[in-house]
Formats: sequence, C-alpha cells, structure tokens
Amino acid sequence: MAQTQLLGEGPSEKGAATTHALPQPLPQAGGEQHEGQRLHPLGLIVHFITGLPQLIFPSAAAMFGVRGADAGLGALTVFAIVLFVSLFFRWLAWLRTHYHIGEDDIRIERGILSRSARSIPYDRIQDVSVEQKPFARLLGIGEVKFETGGGKGEDAKLSYVSLEEAERLRETVRARRAGHIAHEARAEELAEGVASSPVFAMDTKRLVILGIYSFSLVIFAVLGGVAQQFDFLIDFDWWDFKQWIGIAEERGVDITHINRSVQIGGAIIALVALTAMGFATGIVRTFLKEYGFRLDRTAKGFRRRRGLLTLTDVVMPVARVQAAVVETGPIRKRSGWHALKFVSLAQESKDESHHMVAPLAQLDEIWPIAAEAGINAPTADTLMQRGRLTWWLAGILLVLPIVFAAMAAVVLFADASPTKSLLLLLIPFALLIVGAIEWRIYRHADDGAQLYVRRRWWRQQLTVMPQVRVQSVEIAQSPLARLAGLVSLRFGVAGGKLEMIALSRDTAEAIRDRVLAVAAPVDFSEINRRG
Repeated sequence: MAQTQLLGEGPSEKGAATTHALPQPLPQAGGEQHEGQRLHPLGLIVHFITGLPQLIFPSAAAMFGVRGADAGLGALTVFAIVLFVSLFFRWLAWLRTHYHIGEDDIRIERGILSRSARSIPYDRIQDVSVEQKPFARLLGIGEVKFETGGGKGEDAKLSYVSLEEAERLRETVRARRAGHIAHEARAEELAEGVASSPVFAMDTKRLVILGIYSFSLVIFAVLGGVAQQFDFLIDFDWWDFKQWIGIAEERGVDITHINRSVQIGGAIIALVALTAMGFATGIVRTFLKEYGFRLDRTAKGFRRRRGLLTLTDVVMPVARVQAAVVETGPIRKRSGWHALKFVSLAQESKDESHHMVAPLAQLDEIWPIAAEAGINAPTADTLMQRGRLTWWLAGILLVLPIVFAAMAAVVLFADASPTKSLLLLLIPFALLIVGAIEWRIYRHADDGAQLYVRRRWWRQQLTVMPQVRVQSVEIAQSPLARLAGLVSLRFGVAGGKLEMIALSRDTAEAIRDRVLAVAAPVDFSEINRRG
C-alpha cells in the first residue's frame, strides 16, 4: 500500500531527445547554414585505430581462404583490402555526419543510406561533458556528450571535435538555457577567474591511499576470462587443481612428502601475494580513473576534471544539485576519510548515478564543498533518531519459514541427521547480527530545512537533501511492516530519492506535512533552469 503526493513535474523526462527519419535527402551543396558543421577529421584516425580489433576475425577468415605459393602476398593483399574498406566506410560516415546549433535545439544528422536526425532541445539538456580517450588525447580532440537525465547515460554524442569547439558547444548550451548569448557567458566566467585555486584536488599521496582502500581482485576475473577464451592453446584444464599436482609430480615434486612447515609457508606466501595483487590492482584502477582530479567552482557551477588515460571534463550547474551523499566505511572512517557525491539531474555514467566531487577527503574539506551547493552539515542541534527495531526483526521472521523448510528437506531427502540440519539456523542468526548492526547505524532527522538519512554498515552513507528539492512524498507499507505497525517515507527528487524507514504512521505523516509546507510553494522549473 502506498500513498503518494506529487509536488511538481521534474525536468528529467524520458524522450527528451527525439529521433526521426528525414523525409528527403539533405542538401549536399550550399553554404554551411544548410549542411551544418562536420566533426573533426582526426576523429577518423581514432575510430579507425579503436576499430582494428573488430577486423581481426574477418581478416583471419579472408586470409584462411588464400592458398597457393603466393599465399603470403595474397594474405597481405586481403588484409590491406579489409583495412581500406573499413577506412572508406568510416570516411563516408564522417562525410555524412553534421551537427547544427540552432536557436532552440542541437540537431545531429547522420547516416550513409538511411538518413536520420536527432534533435535535443536546450531546455532538456542537463549536462554537457567532454571526454578524451587516449588516442583522442594525443591528437588534441575530444568527445562531447549531451545528457538529458533520462537515466541511460548520454542521449547523444559528437565524436570527435576540437577542444575549442567542445568548450564552445558547452558554453553555448548553458548560455542558451540561461537565456544569454554565448560571449556574455564566457565573459562572466572569465571575470570569475577559472584559473583560481581549485575547491578540491587529489595529490599522489591521496591517490595511493584511495587505491589501498579500493582493494580489488578483479584482475583475477579478467585473467580467468582471458584463459577461458584461449583455453584451446592449453592442453589441460586451467582450473583443474589435480592436473597442476600431476604436472608438479612429473617434474619430481612429491606433494605428499613436502614438509608441513613448508606447506604453511607456501600458503602464507600465496596469501601475501594475493593481498599485494589486490592492493596493486586497486591503486592502478584508482590512478587510471582519478589521476589529476580537480574540482573548480566557476560561474557555471562545479567543473570536474580527472583521468590518466581517458580525461573527462564535466561541468555541473549548482542549481541542479539535488542532494549530497557522504560515504565512508568502518576502516577508512578511523582515519577520518570520506567521499562526497552529488545527486544531480544528469547521470554520472551508465555505471554511476551520482557525481563524484571528492573521492577522498576529510569532513572539514567536504562540508565547504557541499555548502557551495546550498547543503549544510548537520549541527549539534540536529536530532538524529533511530528506527524501530521491529522493522529489522520482521525481515528475519520472513526468512525463518524458508530455513525450516530447508532443514526438513535436508533430513528427508539428503539423509542428513537432524543435528547437522540445525546448522542452517546459523543463517537467521547471522541475519540477526547484521540487522542489529544496521539498526545501530541507521538514523534519520528533519530540521525544518534539510532531511538526513544515515544507512548501511560496511559502506556507510549520510544523505542530506534540502526540503525545497522534494518533488513528491510517498508513505509505503509492506505486509510485514503492516503487522508491525510501521511504514517507510519516500521523498522523490529529480535524479534520485531518499527513504526513511522504520517509522510509525503518525511520525511519517507529521514529517510529510512539515516537508510539504516547505516544498509546496517552490517553482521547480525555475530552480532547475538557473545555473
């Protein structure tokens, strides 16, 4: 059962970008006002190089059919033809791709045989980011991505344009949204002083610390996937431990006669090597993603640049920041390290929904950044309240019937003793411990201006949301929560949501009424248009 009250319609609607087939071919001659602008020609080189792996199999298949004494020359000729055909079609696609900067929208036209045009109105564009992948970075060009907040990453992109053109496009979009001409916006930004000291930056020491906290064994998953793809080159099962023992015995190593202390020492060395590999992987991944991290406060909002191989340059208007999320963990919290993310109308990427603005920082560095977006730290007077413990106990009660059924199945069908089946009771016991920890961590508060929710144990999150950003309030109740007399309170904002749990209905309704009194008079379209 759920009760929802909507306060307004946010701008993050799907279908912000429209695509339609052109009724007739576009003019192939005439001035630039008809054809629009082409992408940078150096983008052909980037597309060609990055597309080479896709040509491996067709080239191999074509060369496999070459026979005769001149097989070497024939294979080389076939490979050259494949490369030429690939380059020709990429050139043709570049030639038939144009983009137009209009008064009300950006239109991207592409297609060799079937022509299409995608129009993106300025008032629907939530974010314009510039990304430079390694080859593009070497050539001094970048990829411009337009996002409309539809929840699927970028809606359209231009691959590739010069960095000057990318910056001009970004300024033009933001200026048109604000109702100004581009050169006035540029002058305003220069007056603010973009080259001033950053609001936040990551040095090498912090990158290493963050990499250590980002311990990862993903490298073994990658190596396992590679080994699986090329297992035809190995005459035994890579993952068969017994075969490895057999290979060792063939070389004169008798596993059964190895001294116990040597076995323990080998296990310790293997564990240390595994741990070192995990830390090294975390550090490498952190440097690739966060190297050169710099956050500036400009006239447009927050400008973030980061990346070692792929450089990204994103500007997030302050007016579109909906909430702040402060993250930490039980280990890094002991040293005072936290991370700060902004919930925004635009999505960070397909894998991340929130914008990272401070990957590793102390609280005295985080709250001044949040204050720039109109979000303040909880004060000593902010009363953080716990939820009802019965909320977590109700979840455990839901698991008990499943555990009892599994115990009966083990005794009846697996011929296990009733004593062994009792081991399954460890599952609800473990859930009880986790629930108790979650209950101790969880807090919520409402101070009349902001909403606060702290959740999770391992990856703790404190979400702070200004009440003027709230667009809907929903009281929800599951069947088990209804038995306990508890409800959850969900606050909807453009780009995210906030949920308070384990509340009595009277408490939830009181909080809802207070928030509605603050948020109801707000004109969301005007707020989201600023910045």
